[in-house]
Amino acid sequence: MAIKQTAGRMQLGEFAPKFAELNDDVLFGEVWSREDKLSLRDRSLVTVVSLMAQGLTDSSLTFHLQEARKNGITKEEIAEIVTHAGFYCGWPKAWAVFRLAKEVWDEETPANDAKAAHAASMVFPIGEPNDAFAQYFIGQSYLAPVSREQMGIFNVTFEPGCRNNWHIHHADKGGGQILVCVAGRGYYQEWGKEPQVMVPGDTVNIPVGVKHWHGAAPDSWFSHLAVEVPGENGGNEWMEPVNDEQYSKVK
Repeated sequence: MAIKQTAGRMQLGEFAPKFAELNDDVLFGEVWSREDKLSLRDRSLVTVVSLMAQGLTDSSLTFHLQEARKNGITKEEIAEIVTHAGFYCGWPKAWAVFRLAKEVWDEETPANDAKAAHAASMVFPIGEPNDAFAQYFIGQSYLAPVSREQMGIFNVTFEPGCRNNWHIHHADKGGGQILVCVAGRGYYQEWGKEPQVMVPGDTVNIPVGVKHWHGAAPDSWFSHLAVEVPGENGGNEWMEPVNDEQYSKVK
């Protein structure tokens, strides 16, 4: 997935157009987008430590800490990363980074405030409690219809730790589902395969007949659009829950 960055052109487009082009199109458009070589999560880790080593604790570090959180680095992990790097980069630099990291990961955010902040981060509403399907979820989920014509599109929101049961989409012809992450951080896993992290902009295509589950990370709200691909005689087969032991192994 190509990373789209416009900060260079917005801030330096007229003063230093070539620098702006290299920043937006090469650094982010090409280097950061090479996920087949290094994941966004790992690139964030390298970048944060590199800036820390140089003692750069300005807005650029704040931006990359925010991106690190979006790319899946948890509060516990950033604390360990900065502690470890402090022995090599310098203790005062670690203190400076921690002051910014605490603000980014917001250790004291109450549950209601976290839900409100999550709702404010996306253009689609959270909707109402997903009571009709509650028996197939562990934790609280919410449902907001986006479109019921031509094809069903629903914004599904999961509180931290919430996930649905293993299930399969069936259809005689066509069918299946498409997930598009619109906010937060979550997981998607197919039976027999490793789980994959979903962050805003990530898309998963789910064919009929594939056993799978999806849900939120333990420390993040998560919302995705669920697009119902039209099919003949379609339906869902709900199966066993993703128990705590299975879920705890997901990274």
